[in-house]
Amino acid sequence: MIRRAMLLCLLLAAPAAWAASAAPAAPFPRDLAAYADPAAGGMMDVIKARAAAEPFNVVATIIFILAVLHTFVAPKIRHWGHLVEERHCERLKIKRGDRDNDGQPDEVSFWGQVLHFFGEVEAVFGIWAVALGASIIWFKGLDTATHYIADTVNYTEPMFVVIIMALASTRPVMRLAEQSLRLVASLGGGRPWAWWLAILTVAPILGSFITEPAAMTIAALLLAKQFYGLKPSGRLMYGTLGLLFVNISIGGTLTHFAAPPVLMVAAAWGWDMAYMFTHFGWHAITGIVLSNIVYSLVFRKELLALQPATGGDAEEGEPVPVWVTVVHLAFLGFTVWAAHHPVLFIGGFLFFVAFAQATGHHQSKVDLRSPLLVGFFLAGLVIHGGLQGWWIEPVLGSLGEVPLFAGATILTAFNDNALITYLATLVPNFTEELKFAVVSGAVTGGGLTVIANAPNPAGQSILQRYFPGGVSPLGLLLGALVPTLIVAFSFMVL
Repeated sequence: MIRRAMLLCLLLAAPAAWAASAAPAAPFPRDLAAYADPAAGGMMDVIKARAAAEPFNVVATIIFILAVLHTFVAPKIRHWGHLVEERHCERLKIKRGDRDNDGQPDEVSFWGQVLHFFGEVEAVFGIWAVALGASIIWFKGLDTATHYIADTVNYTEPMFVVIIMALASTRPVMRLAEQSLRLVASLGGGRPWAWWLAILTVAPILGSFITEPAAMTIAALLLAKQFYGLKPSGRLMYGTLGLLFVNISIGGTLTHFAAPPVLMVAAAWGWDMAYMFTHFGWHAITGIVLSNIVYSLVFRKELLALQPATGGDAEEGEPVPVWVTVVHLAFLGFTVWAAHHPVLFIGGFLFFVAFAQATGHHQSKVDLRSPLLVGFFLAGLVIHGGLQGWWIEPVLGSLGEVPLFAGATILTAFNDNALITYLATLVPNFTEELKFAVVSGAVTGGGLTVIANAPNPAGQSILQRYFPGGVSPLGLLLGALVPTLIVAFSFMVL
């Protein structure tokens, strides 16, 4: 008995011992300044030298590339999962449903659900983070993998996005946002095209004050109700999605605290609100307005032909008391203020849950599925992104102003734009012109792919049910291409 108790104590103490193990002797990932880069070599020479000095760099980047490719085939995998589910039900001669009303399907296929999971874009980088972790263990050891994933990677942004998405999608906040945008849409008679234009113009600019994740959540939910539910054509659906992503990406640059790529550099480069508005803000507003005008003219006939659903413009449910809405806004404001302190904003969210419970008759259900999936996506992305600096930094450091803008825009399509701007702070001797080029390029490319900007997965998660088979990465790229070029013109020419 005593032996069993001792063995049990040892087993329980083992995880604590592993967690308390010392950090690896050699820093991982290797500090960029620690590489012996060739003095006279070009960009490719530096990349080759770093790959030779640390061969695991190549392994990490190959895994990252596979994860990116996975996002392109995710809709097909999800389609396979649906077929497996249908065959499973046919084999059992049952209909899919919830006959006992317990909120869960009565019968599912295990392998069908596995395929659905592998087909969720939000799960892709988390899935490949497992492969990356296993590779780190194989090449560097368990201590190095544990220290990197648990201590080195910063998960503040993924956690913040989860909380802000949950808060922004509550009934009082959504009701207030809808009422405010209804006033703007009423200038166009409250018709679908007026809602479309109001949401795509006002919501992105609000992102500079309520943060981009909150603006994305509100804009996507309102577009779902006032526009996507009317079943527009596929071209217009993808054009709108691309326009939304681009506008949100640049709409947060009027201030220094709302857009993740700006947050990464504001303190390091001494950028404040006045600097952001005078150097970025008016470019962003111009880009949003021009993009919306161009798309409204291209899709003019279809937008004007859309008819609101019966009763679709009426407010649903009983009105929310003003004081309840004010408390929700206070929680939202506190979360934005505490964005860099997870202990504070997570604690604040727990108080919010208690408040929502106490005022349940004025609330909708707090749904955490989409926020948690988006947080999982971003957490996986920062795990991979932290090991890509070895090649991104020399690429950025070797470019002039215009090539740097173009390079940052293109690189953003394959990595989170916040990582691009963060790595730019590590490049020595950056002039103000180069700083402007890299940040403006990073936000310009923020709509090209779902991984380009942190709030994009939130928007896709909300709207993907309107796209048969899920959102196509190629469709999103084509939908965002025109507004991306317009925004590039606004930043680099105007």
